[in-house]
Amino acid sequence: MGLFVTIEGVEGCGKTTIGKMIVDKLISDGYEVIYTREPGGIEIAEQIRKVILDVNNTNMDARTEALLYAASRRQHLVEKVIPALKENKVIICDRFVDSSLAYQGHARGLGIEKVYEINKFAIDTVMPDLTLLFDLDPKLGLERISANKSREVNRLDLEKLEFHKLVREGFLIIENLEPNRVKKVDASKTIEEVFNDAYSLILEALNKKSAN
Repeated sequence: MGLFVTIEGVEGCGKTTIGKMIVDKLISDGYEVIYTREPGGIEIAEQIRKVILDVNNTNMDARTEALLYAASRRQHLVEKVIPALKENKVIICDRFVDSSLAYQGHARGLGIEKVYEINKFAIDTVMPDLTLLFDLDPKLGLERISANKSREVNRLDLEKLEFHKLVREGFLIIENLEPNRVKKVDASKTIEEVFNDAYSLILEALNKKSAN
């Protein structure tokens, strides 16, 4: 089987930028790599993404939101992630189940365990080999977003700072619960430093996988 790596964190933490740098480096190092994202990554999931992140859908119920993410996740896994793993590829995925646990479970108040139950049906037994948690003060993340005029602004970006603080708190709870899988990376450092820290953890996971 291949290696399934997910990158998580609050809005504006640099996941997408660093993720693409990691993919380029892995390819140059001779690995077969797929870069993807959630929600999205394949056509049906991208359609669900548009509904979830549409800035006009402010009345969306928290449970509806959680179920839509889970539905998108299932289709993405079946169509893209699982086939790639069977082909021994490295998958770098921008967000996965931990985002649902932090955003809908903790920040929306549905409960991390309840949202995980919803997602167990969607993911079956598929979990990442490694999750990189790009940890950042949400205030700094939102400042980065407002400074980046080319970035897509979505419905979650419009939430108040307090919501984003709860998201970060949720991620840190998950890290504490699963320290073997979730590795924290200080995303307040320079892009080069964050990249180096993240890439070192991925190489470590690759070496561990090949040794087994």
